[in-house]
Amino acid sequence: MIELKSKEQLGRMRKAGRIVAETLELMREMVAPGVTTEQLDRAAEDYIGKCNAIPAFKGYNGFPATLCTSINEEVVHGIPGLRALKTGDIISIDCGAIIDGYVGDSAITLPVGEISRELQNLLAVTEESLRCGIAQALKGNRLFDISYAIQTYVEENTMSVVRDYVGHGIGRKMHEEPQVPNFGKPGRGPRLEVGMVLAIEPMVNLGGYQVETLENQWTVVTKDRRASAHFEHTVAITENGPEILTRIEG
Repeated sequence: MIELKSKEQLGRMRKAGRIVAETLELMREMVAPGVTTEQLDRAAEDYIGKCNAIPAFKGYNGFPATLCTSINEEVVHGIPGLRALKTGDIISIDCGAIIDGYVGDSAITLPVGEISRELQNLLAVTEESLRCGIAQALKGNRLFDISYAIQTYVEENTMSVVRDYVGHGIGRKMHEEPQVPNFGKPGRGPRLEVGMVLAIEPMVNLGGYQVETLENQWTVVTKDRRASAHFEHTVAITENGPEILTRIEG
């Protein structure tokens, strides 16, 4: 069942979303060659705590960290540790926070120093595909209009969208109904209504869409080991169009 959020509930979600956005802005400032993913994770947890919020990921189904840090061919659910970033890497950072009982969830992929033109293009296409999806998050549209917009843009740019992991509804829980695939035919799925809140999150691969999970049972990598990028926003359906809740105002 899809829960529609009230104005009061959306206010709480804006607060959670702003904390996530500010945390990811801190990550933008920190990501550099030589920095470890553990350092990023510690800084994110400290910042979320200073905001009187709780990391949404830590302990979720047993996940051990505040951030998911996924490097190069890692798609999602990378576990922070002692690995140091190197010039030419890309790192996807997924972050969630809970405050006043509601969750914010967002992800970005960042370059580490100078990266190749191919990787620059991967990041640009993935971020633009998220914008394409958000543009379809309109009252009266169907859910798969979002999915189709993302898939179409990505495949027009000769890349592929991951099929095994999808976006989701979000609110009091991290994962609520409905699932939000990044592929599909338009005009299908539930009708979008005011008060629906969706975590829209394209994961885009340079190569094929197939993925597999490493032995740690968390980290998902591309099967062909080519690079992957991930961008995500928490988005509310409103009378006036989509509202991105995980964005710093102004």
